[in-house]
Amino acid sequence: MMTKAFILVVDDEGTIREVVRRYLEREGYAVKEAADGYQALEIIRQDAPALIVLDLMLPGIDGLTLTQHLRQDHQIPIIMLTSKGESSDRIRGLDMGADDYITKPFSPQEVVSRVRAVLRRTGGAAASTSQQPIQIGRINIDPASRNVEVNQQTIPLTAKEFDLLWHFAQHPQHVFTRTQLLGQIWGDELYTDPSTVTVHIRRLREKIEASPSQPEYILTVWGVGYKFVGEK
Repeated sequence: MMTKAFILVVDDEGTIREVVRRYLEREGYAVKEAADGYQALEIIRQDAPALIVLDLMLPGIDGLTLTQHLRQDHQIPIIMLTSKGESSDRIRGLDMGADDYITKPFSPQEVVSRVRAVLRRTGGAAASTSQQPIQIGRINIDPASRNVEVNQQTIPLTAKEFDLLWHFAQHPQHVFTRTQLLGQIWGDELYTDPSTVTVHIRRLREKIEASPSQPEYILTVWGVGYKFVGEK
């Protein structure tokens, strides 16, 4: 039987919370609900969830502000719920540390699929204790602890940022298209906007590169995609 992961669903619409909760519980997840950001923070302080499904538009503390706040102290994966017309906010959400997003209206089964994919990636990578750390130039990546150091200084990464960096480091010099990265890291190249990859690449460069505008590790291969360079 699957070990239950605790999922927090944060949305001010009770119907949406109930439907998402029911579908997740059918899959064996333990689920708690929060109607606003303050309630969500209280739950997180008591028991940090394995993943948060977070509505962008919330009373009090909105989803963007809550994501920014959480990223100061937590690396909990976040799937953000947005409306179709909120493309700029989706990008801001990804910039602040959200790992993925789902556009309303959505199928509850899509939420379950995205949750499963994110947990599979984060949990799977964390469980890879047989894999040894990789040292490339100034960067050290430890898959067991999911810790990344640059110049011996720990760099906080979100779950998806770590997954992307670890994938690159395991395949140096290999050129990946954005579609390939969506399938391999997000597990869903059909529903996820390719700009998600672009945002995560930019965030990674800002965290690991000495000069993000002139990267030495994550390079753009124009017209194709991205590759990771550097000597182990």
